[in-house]
Amino acid sequence: MTPLLFDYFRSSAAYRVRIALNLKYVHYEAAPVDLAAGAQKEAEYRARNPQGFVPMLEIDGRRLTQSIAIIAYLDATRPEPPLLPADPADAAHVRAMALTIACDIHPLNNLRVLKHLTGELGLDEAAKNQWYARWIAEGFAALEALAAPRSGRFLFGDSPTIADICLVPQMYNARRFAVPLDDYPLLVRVDAEAAALEPFRAAHPDAIAAAR
Repeated sequence: MTPLLFDYFRSSAAYRVRIALNLKYVHYEAAPVDLAAGAQKEAEYRARNPQGFVPMLEIDGRRLTQSIAIIAYLDATRPEPPLLPADPADAAHVRAMALTIACDIHPLNNLRVLKHLTGELGLDEAAKNQWYARWIAEGFAALEALAAPRSGRFLFGDSPTIADICLVPQMYNARRFAVPLDDYPLLVRVDAEAAALEPFRAAHPDAIAAAR
């Protein structure tokens, strides 16, 4: 059965999984879930995924949630090309870079948090954008320093890893919110390297929106 990805085109987490699927040459079908309209809260979707988030991937007779867990499953079951280095210390370094984004930046800036800021807390757009930029800047500064000693074409070496899979959607979001990127030349360079590769281009939100 063809894998089915429950997806929203601008979801950073879903964007990560699209990149990983493309890098692994896994053909999949997409089932769009309109987060802006609240489709993730509907009973039918909650019955599949009680957390009510995207992405969710149905593959190999399994129903998988959480982007990092999904990518780890893909890497374990479809090992080529690898998304982590073979050396355990190198793999820990790459995971740390990925989690700097997936755990320390993205959760503070995702859609439900932004809606809470402007809804229940009553922040205006300027304050919301200041919040957004604050966590991008802190996380990107750390990531720039963490990656620098061992970077190559990508955040680690010369092949894409899970760290780059996490970086690219976060760079897209930073640009959407007009966050200055001049202080992160390594991240900008790596993002440009990734943008030259078809698996990353095909996963881009603009490409997804155009295809639908």
